[in-house]
Amino acid sequence: MDWATIVTAVITAGFAFLGVYTSNRRQTALVAYRLEKLEIKVDKHNNVVERMYRLESRVESLQNEVSELRKKEA
Repeated sequence: MDWATIVTAVITAGFAFLGVYTSNRRQTALVAYRLEKLEIKVDKHNNVVERMYRLESRVESLQNEVSELRKKEA
């Protein structure tokens, strides 16, 4: 093997490493971005679930109050 072949192989390996490294960083950033957006959606969903739970509790309470008022009327 002569020096030209070795230098060419080293340069090719360096560019290949650089390409893989750049691609990996970009992919990692994209995954982090998507994960952040998903967390925001999950937080919104959880907020809706909590609000519905409180609303259902309040409706049940109001239904009980209406029942008691009807019993008093009769």
